[in-house]
Amino acid sequence: MSERPGAGPAQPDVPSGGSAGAKLAALREQAAGCHACPLYAHASQTVFGEGPPSASVVMLGEQPGDMEDRQGHPFVGPAGRVLDRALEAAGIERDDVYVSNVVKHFKWERAGKVRLHKKPNAGEIRACRPWWEAELAVVRPRVVCCLGATAAQAVFGPKFRVTRDRGVFFDLPGPDLFGSARPPAGTEAIATIHPSAVLRAPSETRDEVFDGLVADLETVAERLRRG
Repeated sequence: MSERPGAGPAQPDVPSGGSAGAKLAALREQAAGCHACPLYAHASQTVFGEGPPSASVVMLGEQPGDMEDRQGHPFVGPAGRVLDRALEAAGIERDDVYVSNVVKHFKWERAGKVRLHKKPNAGEIRACRPWWEAELAVVRPRVVCCLGATAAQAVFGPKFRVTRDRGVFFDLPGPDLFGSARPPAGTEAIATIHPSAVLRAPSETRDEVFDGLVADLETVAERLRRG
């Protein structure tokens, strides 16, 4: 694994044996010391993905927020609560979902006493790519749901537009995405808005934005039921 800041993408060492849970635990331990980009220096800790090792769906967001950075768990802040509500409304069991981010450290700027989210740049996203690639290769989900533009473009490329392509299934890019340890054939990916978009929406349109998120997640739920 890369240790020098800015040294380039980390190189996770995925154990060849053991259960999926043990492999994820080993990856989580490695990621805790990742210095592949400068973000680690200003974050409280690495926030790795969490959920069932055999989850059928992976929800992949942008990066941890302030509460996630402090607590060390993904999607435990306000956006996470929106996601929980949307999953319930769509008929997807939250406990059956693996949640993660394409960037594992919180990037922020200070505004008084508040730490405000700051969008990760291309180099930071690229440096973290091997971690979520390794997560997907271990979990081997049937569906990957990208939450927001940063996650969608990390998976599909910079030309992908959530406003244009949300709610539509695509095959995961490959074969270079996962190398020899990739999810099984037939794994699909879909994109929708990030739950934080609901929080940012004006009060008069917030319900409509939330309903759009639920509709996209209902598409995921239907695909999972179809097998």
